[in-house]
Amino acid sequence: MSRKICVVTGTRAEFGLLRWFMQEVQQTPELELQVLATGMHLSPEFGLTYREIEQAGFVIDARVEMLLSADTATAVTKSMGLGMIGYADAYARLCPDLIVVLGDRFEIFAATAAALIAGIPVAHLHGGETTEGAFDEAMRHSITKMSHLHFVAAEDYRRRVIQLGEQPERVFLVGGLGIDAIQRITLLDRGALEASLDFKLGRRNLLITFHPVTLEGQSSGQQMAELLAALGELDDTHLIFTMPNADTGGRELATMVDTFVATHPNARVYSSLGQLRYLSCMKFVDAVVGNSSSGLAEAPSMGIATVNIGDRQKGRLSAESVINCPPERQAIHAALQHLHAPEFRQTLASVVSPYGRAGASERIVQILKDYPLDGILKKSFYNLSFPA
Repeated sequence: MSRKICVVTGTRAEFGLLRWFMQEVQQTPELELQVLATGMHLSPEFGLTYREIEQAGFVIDARVEMLLSADTATAVTKSMGLGMIGYADAYARLCPDLIVVLGDRFEIFAATAAALIAGIPVAHLHGGETTEGAFDEAMRHSITKMSHLHFVAAEDYRRRVIQLGEQPERVFLVGGLGIDAIQRITLLDRGALEASLDFKLGRRNLLITFHPVTLEGQSSGQQMAELLAALGELDDTHLIFTMPNADTGGRELATMVDTFVATHPNARVYSSLGQLRYLSCMKFVDAVVGNSSSGLAEAPSMGIATVNIGDRQKGRLSAESVINCPPERQAIHAALQHLHAPEFRQTLASVVSPYGRAGASERIVQILKDYPLDGILKKSFYNLSFPA
């Protein structure tokens, strides 16, 4: 009898990382793939990206509507509650043998908590990472403690998961899932990308994503204003924006981007590029700009520079291609100037990503196929040895 693996996905970026793992599960006779779509995937405001899941050849077995039409802290909290209700019903119907979740978002926290109460084992991908500028940091480590198998992207992250008390034999170093996509996908050429975007690339181009910062004193809107002020000075650069996530304060940022794009003919904004167009854009831009994890996890593997703004991604491993700067227009302006310095450009071809090599999807599937699940729900806290 095949083992039923239920993959929970709530955002476009997360699905982009999970896609090749899901394909491996689908193609493995010993495993049966179940897909649970939730969160931003089901929202018209964020492009109804569940359609990208279906276009990739997957059947969605369950949908959990949870996002309220607001982005306040109260609304996000209520969304988590709605999500747990929906997940409980979905798990009862699907009867999965194992839940697979990725990352640190509130949709995934709710999905994991519901699985814990339902007595369903959880495999957590990309645990052990840190994002000190957002409450996602606490979410990720909480998900680790509610999970039973752990698949991490780097040795530092493996050690951190063990530091949280997880048994070393249940923590597997497999590398970053984003690298699989870069290796497997056939990217669009410049002409096809421009036609798909309905936007001509320029001599210089930037790919910009700025998500809310949920744990900082300065508001997300203030930080976005500083970024847009710096970008507004770049008349010779074409700007491709993707919309922020459905986090607290995300709507304010989206409105600011829309207003900026309406008055800058060198800029365009897209609610969702999808993985193919996003990675294709990355291929042709001078840098990824903002505070998205893709600038640290994927861009270095393509030899593309990153201007990482603020503390949202603080604590993550980063390559030498990443330029860190505070969320202040003069600092951002200086980082964008440094980006084009010939000495810096020459280093990009030799950049080594800290997130390993391709093949994470296959490694995870091989472990999930054979790992015994009997008795896995009871966990013993692993104590580190400290000097006397």
